Amino acid sequence: MPVIERGGHVRPAAITAEGWGWRHAGRATPAIQGLDLRIEPGERVLLLGPSGAGKSTLLHALAGVLGDEEDDSDETGSLLLDGASPREQRGRAGLMQQDPETQVVLSRVGDDVAFGAENLAVPREEIWARVHEALDDVGLRTAAGGGLALDHPTSALSGGQKQRLALAGILAMRPGLILLDEPTANLDPAGVLEVRDAVGRCLDKTGATLVVVEHRVSVWKDLVDRIVVLQPGSAGNGTPGVLLDGPPEQVLSEARTMLMAAGVWVPGYVPATRARRTETSAAQLLLAAQDVAVSREKPRRKGFRTIPPVPVQSDVSAQVRAGQALTITGPNGAGKSTFALTLAGLLAPVDGKVSAAVELSEGAGIDPFKWKADQLISRIGTVFQEPEHQFVTGKVLDELMFGPKHLGHGEERVDELLERLRLTHLVDANPYTLSGGEKRRLSVATVLAAHPKVLVLDEPTFGQDANTWAELASFLSELLDAGTAVVSVTHDQEFSDVLGGTELRLNPAARAASRQEAGAA
Repeated sequence: MPVIERGGHVRPAAITAEGWGWRHAGRATPAIQGLDLRIEPGERVLLLGPSGAGKSTLLHALAGVLGDEEDDSDETGSLLLDGASPREQRGRAGLMQQDPETQVVLSRVGDDVAFGAENLAVPREEIWARVHEALDDVGLRTAAGGGLALDHPTSALSGGQKQRLALAGILAMRPGLILLDEPTANLDPAGVLEVRDAVGRCLDKTGATLVVVEHRVSVWKDLVDRIVVLQPGSAGNGTPGVLLDGPPEQVLSEARTMLMAAGVWVPGYVPATRARRTETSAAQLLLAAQDVAVSREKPRRKGFRTIPPVPVQSDVSAQVRAGQALTITGPNGAGKSTFALTLAGLLAPVDGKVSAAVELSEGAGIDPFKWKADQLISRIGTVFQEPEHQFVTGKVLDELMFGPKHLGHGEERVDELLERLRLTHLVDANPYTLSGGEKRRLSVATVLAAHPKVLVLDEPTFGQDANTWAELASFLSELLDAGTAVVSVTHDQEFSDVLGGTELRLNPAARAASRQEAGAA
């Protein structure tokens, strides 16, 4: 168990890597290799590098949760936490992952924060003191953070609140090392600042060591005292694992050009992308939502009555036209993803209607929610916020060919997608072993392989370095010019600017109003 010092400080951890590398099971080349690195106790390090450089692999290794003795993975060199293997001292490090959904364990806020400390056998009387303190530290008990009670349901939290909840659970464990893997990737701008500031307060209070992986440097550069950049493409070529290492201002000023070439989002840099063609207002209408109310809840039976779900958004209308982009924006918790899934025919509207034009339905009927699976994916392709939710095979190439094979389409687009989305070197890899950015690009590619006329994307740019971001944005721009309609849920303003089109902004106030109306009824 971590040693707690006076004033709430913990004993900060030290990290030592000597020639360390890791190859995931089923992969021909290492995710990372030749890593020589030392992080002193209490240091705050921002870990940068292109998508697939092994950043998440390193964080999982430091948390002691990477692989086991029975799988086909392979480790070289040594990676030590306070001079011992991270696997031998789980709980010394706390890991916060990219996806907030994967980190929520229990149904109530207080129980979820207490979960890690309970597993470390912290005395019961001490656990709840830590829970209250951790929730205060991350701001979840303030009015701005939601003023949450301990019994507040975790299912009702927004993405930003879930990220802060995960951070509170880590803090209640009192780890000597805090590991953050793209902690703000799916958050709105306000949520990004909330999480970053919460981390800063906690580090000031505990003195723990920090390693944070984030593509957007500007968010974290003033909080850390060191930047380490992993060698791009280091897997399999025998080169050292570290490209740059030094104080933030020095690294960013002396190696700006090199960092941009490596795909790092340095402050003020937006990569060049393909220019869009001039849009026409007379484009063919493919899909329309009229006065739609949406929810992920299902109707409930109470005696002889059916109680409809409470909408997260109401009275929303939108049009999707061939060759045009529709961008859905708004803060976390506003119902953006729920509306997108309803528009895509995957959820039934609570009220109002979603209608497909003849040019899209091609005889399948006017209501996309009633289409069969093969009718839907060949017309409206949906990329979920969590890429793993749409993987169905054990190999990247099989994943890409799955749709075309089952629809009887040709597979001529597969090679193009592999090349354009930088996945060619991963054709034999298991999709679940890819980095977050690689998983996202694969999920986009699998949908595009079915040639849909409408593409619905939920946070398509999360986890992308600047180079893969530019390639993805340019590719989608080409699809728009070729007549595909693109609907995106995103917080990425630069991405929205590249695609152009129409913006639909949703606000969470509609949710509060709809709940009040439902209660009055």
